[in-house]
Amino acid sequence: MTNPNIAALTTITGKTVADSVTTAGIVVLSNGVASNQVLKVNSLLISNIDGTDSADITIQLNDGSNNYALASTIIVPADATLVVISKDMGIYLEEGWSITATASADGDLQSICSYELVS
Repeated sequence: MTNPNIAALTTITGKTVADSVTTAGIVVLSNGVASNQVLKVNSLLISNIDGTDSADITIQLNDGSNNYALASTIIVPADATLVVISKDMGIYLEEGWSITATASADGDLQSICSYELVS
């Protein structure tokens, strides 16, 4: 399948996903290989919920075969939030693409991702 023409939209559905980021890494958002949809990522926030220690975050965009750094070992201070993607610089996830996150410490960082499902 191919990505749909976003000029000929039939549906746009707003969605939000949230998760704890681990040292093993997580998939923040994924668009299936034959989804026949495009995901427009409006925002990606990484919050440090540890009141004392900072933690590093690495965010990668995978195009189905290669990883590209959106953020590489950026320090998120204790009780702070990092805006990785904002509405003014949204990213489209094509079919088979995903965004992953890896933390330097378990239990410190959380991700919140707002996106639009376009079909």
